[in-house]
Amino acid sequence: MGEEGLVLDLAIAFGVALVGGLLARLLKQPPLLGYLVAGIAIGPHALGLVQSMENIDILASIGVVLLLFTLGIEFSFHELARIRKIAVGGGIAQVAVTMAFGVLVGVFLLGQDTREAVAFGFMLALSSTMVVIGMLVDRGESGSVHGRVMIGILLLQDVAAAFAMFILPALGSAEGNLLPVLVEAFLKAAVFIALVLVAGIWLLPRVLKRVALRQSRELFIIAVTALCFGSAFGAYYFGLSAALGAFIVGLMVSQSDFAHQAVGDITPLRDLFAALFFVSIGMLIDLHFLAANIVPFLVLAAAIILGKFVICAGVTRVFGYRGKTVPLVGAGMGQVGEFSFVLAQLCLGAGVITGYTYSMVLGSAVITIVLTPFVFGLASKACVRRREVIQISGGAAEVPNLSNHVIVCGHGRVGSNVAQLLSQLNIPHVIIDLDPKTISDLRDREIPSVYGDAGNRRILHEAGIENAAVLVLAIPDPKSVRLALDHAKLLNANIDIIARTHSDAEFEFLQGRSISGIVRPETEASIEIVRHILCQLKMPEAQVEEIIAAQRRICTK
Repeated sequence: MGEEGLVLDLAIAFGVALVGGLLARLLKQPPLLGYLVAGIAIGPHALGLVQSMENIDILASIGVVLLLFTLGIEFSFHELARIRKIAVGGGIAQVAVTMAFGVLVGVFLLGQDTREAVAFGFMLALSSTMVVIGMLVDRGESGSVHGRVMIGILLLQDVAAAFAMFILPALGSAEGNLLPVLVEAFLKAAVFIALVLVAGIWLLPRVLKRVALRQSRELFIIAVTALCFGSAFGAYYFGLSAALGAFIVGLMVSQSDFAHQAVGDITPLRDLFAALFFVSIGMLIDLHFLAANIVPFLVLAAAIILGKFVICAGVTRVFGYRGKTVPLVGAGMGQVGEFSFVLAQLCLGAGVITGYTYSMVLGSAVITIVLTPFVFGLASKACVRRREVIQISGGAAEVPNLSNHVIVCGHGRVGSNVAQLLSQLNIPHVIIDLDPKTISDLRDREIPSVYGDAGNRRILHEAGIENAAVLVLAIPDPKSVRLALDHAKLLNANIDIIARTHSDAEFEFLQGRSISGIVRPETEASIEIVRHILCQLKMPEAQVEEIIAAQRRICTK
């Protein structure tokens, strides 16, 4: 294959990735799905436009390495520690139970042997970080309780997937006794991780600092890329997955002062090659096989969605969450993840799984990714129709009989700051929140609080809405905001309501509801920046206030 063949293949792959991604976004689907469908269209089982799959596979492998490297850099130990109970405990429970469920499906539904079923079960246990986070961001729910729970479990899944990259392929080289093979794999991984830790503590910060001192963006990008692929080759040399090496060195970079710059520089490369990876995965999907086995595919997809719904919702319930958080977590985590593709390729190459199982994983992943937004939307609508009254730890704490008080709905970044200022000013207030840990902490500090959804009429009643003076809606869920508005006006027609919003559509809706104030954090930040600039330029205070007032009037139109 000549140079012109490689260029043509790349042009076709990137062109269809662009078209597929755009169509996916127009249909409110994750771009990942568009890349997969584009790959199916140009693959050897459909139009056959790409001449050399080998070229694409090589470039796609680069995408996997960069994907795992940036994942390592972006991995948040702080976030994991903040929600460690559900992230670590719940994540481990979810992976273990779903893996066991997957083993049963593999053995009884697909007729697999034990080793193949174990690998298959682990692949089913993983959900898609890209799909879930993209869906939450699009819906404005990434800061919601169910959003934080899903992100916490996904963080644990990502770590588990990285280590599965050296455990699962080892199953293929075991003849009889698995223990010696697993011990050898763990020893190799331990030696490699120890070397990376030593280099990460003593060498990596010094190298990056010296390069950064040259103040050359090109040299910094080269240094970061060299670290990524150097670690990937080191892992491969030790008989491990190259992607695992990239992930571990990414974790080391994440603890340095250069993490944000490294992510900013490497992300465009990551996105470029990751698109190629998903296109190449789509090329491997055999449409004829899919059509001939459509019933098994649909049965498997239904089993995955229903099984993961029950498991993820059950784990969330066991760890103390109630109400709509439980079904929404179950509905949002019901797909097969992108790292299942990586594991499937590794296990196929190592002889752990058959080509049939590989095709079943790819096909079921596409089907479950397509259905996830619809399943999540249905669960969200069902939660709006049926709001449960929920108590925590055997009974809701009594809220003192207050009057002329403030009700703060949501104790996130905005709500917690509002509540702190109210406490400092000795203004009576009640907090409503859906996070059981937050409510427990507030009650330990003897702060009046109610566990539940602010969109529930009974919850607002428990918080004393009939006698309250002000209702602050600082929750990220637009549906709960709208329900809270309706119930509050019915229960207390004279109450002042203040709401925060991020989207233009929600801002326009709230403007038509005759509430006292609408706060847009981004707009307020820009206004305060302008105020600071004008004051620094020595503009008269009266003129500054006039300009700021005019800007506020413009922003609220």
